[in-house]
Amino acid sequence: MTDAEWRCLALLLPWPTWLDGNGGHPEEYCRRLVIDAVCFVADNGNKWRNLPADYGISWKTLHSTFTRWAKEGFTIAVHNDPRAEVRRAEGRDAEPTAAVIDSQPVRAAETVGTDSREWDAGKKVVCYCVSPV
Repeated sequence: MTDAEWRCLALLLPWPTWLDGNGGHPEEYCRRLVIDAVCFVADNGNKWRNLPADYGISWKTLHSTFTRWAKEGFTIAVHNDPRAEVRRAEGRDAEPTAAVIDSQPVRAAETVGTDSREWDAGKKVVCYCVSPV
């Protein structure tokens, strides 16, 4: 993570309550190290338990810290706050008013019954469709 990326993310992290004198222990690990380790797990598609020992933090500690931060709104803030800031800088409303949903057709095998097949005119393929429940 670059220094510029860290400066942006550090502002979004939940405030450590022990700094306000509300009890608890100081955090054991550097917050930047925790974010780097979480990014490693996410980027490589690893399981938490496969975190390399090079980080010097146990996977249980990393997972519990990330889970606590997520419950305090960190993951939502990482998603929404930068988007809102960019939109405001462009002179737009902070929240989008429309969205685009795209789907990927799943090609139907010959063994799939005709009652669950559809023609995707855009892709010109016969695809399998699942009826809403």
